[in-house]
Amino acid sequence: MKYGARNQITAKVKSIKKGDVMSQIKFDVILPAEMASVLTTESLEQLEFKIGDEVKLIVKAIHVLPVKE
Repeated sequence: MKYGARNQITAKVKSIKKGDVMSQIKFDVILPAEMASVLTTESLEQLEFKIGDEVKLIVKAIHVLPVKE
């Protein structure tokens, strides 16, 4: 199956909360993942990132797409 999402995290289904219209699935991440971010050079310089810095990644997205292969 092909899809456009490039950042992929392998996970196991932890819990399912089923509703009449919407349902929620929670996942446990089971493999380390590499993620990427695109930001302006001005932001990069203001944040003063250096290789090896420990940071938090805050994912701002409309959807998390679970794919069962």
